[in-house]
Amino acid sequence: MKMICFRIYASNFTKNYSSALNDYFMIENEEQRAIMHRHALIGRTLLCSLISVSYFDCGIYGLVPFLGSNDFNQTNITSEGIILEYTIPSRCALKYLNAPNMHKIYCFVELLAMLVASTSNYGNDILFLHVALHICGQVKILKSKLINFDVAGPRVYDRFYMLIQKHSHLLKMTKILANAISLILLMQLFVSSILLCIIGFQFILALKVNDITMTLKSFMVLNVFLTQITIYSFVGDYLKSQIEEVGTFIYQSIWYDLPGTLTKNLTFIIMRAQSPVQFQAGNFIVVNLMTYTNILKTSASYLSVLRVMVEP
Repeated sequence: MKMICFRIYASNFTKNYSSALNDYFMIENEEQRAIMHRHALIGRTLLCSLISVSYFDCGIYGLVPFLGSNDFNQTNITSEGIILEYTIPSRCALKYLNAPNMHKIYCFVELLAMLVASTSNYGNDILFLHVALHICGQVKILKSKLINFDVAGPRVYDRFYMLIQKHSHLLKMTKILANAISLILLMQLFVSSILLCIIGFQFILALKVNDITMTLKSFMVLNVFLTQITIYSFVGDYLKSQIEEVGTFIYQSIWYDLPGTLTKNLTFIIMRAQSPVQFQAGNFIVVNLMTYTNILKTSASYLSVLRVMVEP
């Protein structure tokens, strides 16, 4: 579903990537190059973190069927054999194949399927996270230009209007990206919130009965979803703070030395910065660190109630 949404809004991402390509051709000095390089490095770090966590969890998840003892496995009364565990719960489907000595091969194939699914899932996430971080870098460059604006240089009007147009362009690109990712964020937050509660409850039950295998599997799943939500919230909050700081940097600049006709425009820029474009799930849930903490609080409250209910 996520890949379909990315395909539907492909034009939005194309516009952002075209804009990013033009930004790299418009680098003026080493400071701007360093800012863009730093944000690109953050994107690569997030990519490596997501992929590493997902691959590690998939690897542990694939080893779980071989870690459990046969004493904990249920016995099939009809065949008087042991029901084997698989990487993905699939005993009901695979028991009809009757392929002897194929358990390890099935587990390996399921592990490969999990790795491919993780790569496609997090690959789509990094696609838009890189664009969002690039916009953050461009906003940071814009703030540097505003606070270091040379009011004594030539063509003050032209140079300042170029900064205003750049600010408007960045807001437009952010809005295009936010519209493209809105439905995806809604599905992601909804599914992640539900699974956090379900897997968390499973984790509590596994601890209660001392089921080490199920505890490990539940922890791996929780780790993946929490990492994904954390990165979404961090990037959304970082973009929001960068756009809001544009007004602060304008106020800290030597705006009082600008011509009167230009200072009138500064008021509108500051007002626009106070209502920044944000990533929203379904255009009504703002994705930032506050939303992240609310999800954790709600999930923890739900799990606390369930824990009390299952205790004797």
